[in-house]
This record gives sequence, structure tokens and C-alpha cells, in this order.
Amino acid sequence: MSQPDTEYDMRSPSLGESADTKGFLLGVMAMVLAALAMSISPSLVRLADVGPFASAFWRVFLALPILWIWMRYAEVAEPNAPRASFTIPTILAGIAFTGDLFFWHLSIMRTTIANATFFATMAPLWVVIFGWLLLRQRVSRATLLGLLVCLAGGTALVVQSLAFNPDRAVGDALAIITGAFFGLYFLAVGAARPGTNAARVTFELSIITSAILFLIAFFFEPRILPQSISGWCMLLALGLISHAGGQGLLSVALGRLPTVFSSLVIFLESIAAALFAWFLFGENVTLLQALGGIVIVAGIWIARPRTP
Repeated sequence: MSQPDTEYDMRSPSLGESADTKGFLLGVMAMVLAALAMSISPSLVRLADVGPFASAFWRVFLALPILWIWMRYAEVAEPNAPRASFTIPTILAGIAFTGDLFFWHLSIMRTTIANATFFATMAPLWVVIFGWLLLRQRVSRATLLGLLVCLAGGTALVVQSLAFNPDRAVGDALAIITGAFFGLYFLAVGAARPGTNAARVTFELSIITSAILFLIAFFFEPRILPQSISGWCMLLALGLISHAGGQGLLSVALGRLPTVFSSLVIFLESIAAALFAWFLFGENVTLLQALGGIVIVAGIWIARPRTP
């Protein structure tokens, strides 16, 4: 995935033509919906009656039939579109997503949902760091400013629980690691998209992820199967909403938007996750947290691609 040392053009794709404008708006819409779909996942993981590795496996595995149907439909609709299969970026995306879910589901069980989501959605910071280290990509000043504003808003969301707490320290650290893997996932999917469609990328990386997670769950979980109907419902919702919906829409967006900007939009996940945690588990949303959400939206606006 290496490329020459060039400034990362946040104005791409060009908004000069109406078709490009439409594509950009569709990409933003897909990214926002992806963030909302993934924001419910921490609550669903807590409500599932299996361990974190088993829920991670079922989350991906149960989505495979839907993703396969989507892939077949997309390729019938566009028979001449590129469809490179199991490319190196797709394989790396599957491995990165495995790491993401491995640490993400563990962190959800060991810290607050707001903390876990905030640290996990620091992926934009890792996208910038890894993008520069691995791909020699640079970002514009507006993008860096938008990132800093989003980080400030995200900090406001969790400021009340950021004080050191030994009971949550491990969970917070696991969530930070999650964010690093999520950043690598963004870069890998972004690199995979030019060679094939979003549906195939999402389906193939999900095969890789589910295979690895099955082995992890088999060896480290006392049981893999949920013991209740409600447990199955939580896992099905995880698979259909958070994975098929969230990751699928994310792949769509990464084919239309710059990678760094896409990763900033995912900060919206932390806002929605805090609201779900408030509604389902009584993790109150304060005025400061509400202001933090507004600041996040402002940061995304600052970092938006400019018209040339």
C-alpha cells in the first residue's frame, strides 16, 4: 500500500462537477448512517448472554448471508465494474478488523460505554499517524484543525470519567488499542476500494475476520452459543445493524470520500453511543457532554473537503 510522499488532497473527490457533488453527498450520508449503526453495538454487546469473543464472532458471522446477497446484487447490477478478489488490502482489512473487535468487545465489558466508544473512535488520529508512517500521506491544516476540535469535543463527552480509576484503566487501555486497529482498518479498506466494490470488500474481509474470531472464541470462551432467545436477538441485531449495516456503509463511504475525513465523521458514533448508554443503562448525559457533541459536529464541518 506504499505510495510516494505527497500531500494528501482533502479536496478529492472534486466537487466541481454535479456527479462528483452527488457522490460526495452520498458518501457523507453513508458515513453518518454507518456511525449511527455502529453506535448501538456497545449496548448490544453488554446485553448479549455470551462472552466478548463469542459476541464478536457472531456479530460478523451472522452478517455473512446478507453481505453475500449484497455482493451478488451489486455485481449483477454493474457487471463491468472492477471486482478484484481477496486483494492484499482486503486481507489486511480483515486482520485489522479482527484486532478491532477483539479489543473493542473486551473494553466494552471493562469500562463505561462512553469511554470505550471515545477511545475507539480516536481512529482519525491513528489514520493520520499511520497514513504518514506507512503511506507518506499528509493532511491539510483544516483537516488537522478539525481533528483537534473533534478530539476536544470527544474529551468533553467523557471528561467526568477520565479521572484515573483502577477498575476502568484496563478497559480504557483496550479501547485505545481498538482505535489503533480501527485506524488501520480505515486505511486498508480505503486502499482496497479502488480495485473492487464495497460489497465484495466487506464480504471478503468479513470471511477472514469471522474465521479468526471463531478460533479465538472456541479456545477462550466457556461457551459460544447464547442461552436465550433475547441473547440470539442481540447477536442478530449486532450482525445485521452494526456489521452488515455499519461496516457495509463505511465501505461505501470510503469509496467516495477521503479516508481521513471519513474517519472524522465516525466521531458521531461516540455521540450516539452515549445517548444509547443513557437510555439503556442510565449513564447520564450532562450539559458538558451535550456541548461536546456540538463541538464534534463543528470539527467535522471544519475538516470538510473544500471546493477547488
